[in-house]
Amino acid sequence: MEIIIKPVVTEKMTDMGEKLNRYAFIVHKKANKIQIKNAIKELYGVEVVSVNTMNYNGKARSRFTKSGVITGRTRSFKKAIITVAEGETIDFYSNI
Repeated sequence: MEIIIKPVVTEKMTDMGEKLNRYAFIVHKKANKIQIKNAIKELYGVEVVSVNTMNYNGKARSRFTKSGVITGRTRSFKKAIITVAEGETIDFYSNI
C-alpha cells in the first residue's frame, strides 16, 4: 500500500511550512498515524514530531449540459498535517 499519495502545495500550507514547520499530504484512506510518520521519515529523511489527520467526504456536484443535468460526486480523501522537528524542512521541488 502506497501511504503518501501527494503533497498539498497551497498558499496556506506554504506559509505554515515556513512559520510552523508543518506540511500537508494527501494519504491513503486506511493509513494510520504511525504508518504516515514512518513513510515521511523514509521518503524525506526528516524527524517527525507529530501527525494530525482528517477525513474529507466527497461533495455532490452537478452541471448543466445540452443533454440535461449531470450529477456526480467528488472523491473522498484523507489529509495528514505533519510537524517536523525544529530546523528541518521538506523541499517538494528538489526532485523536479
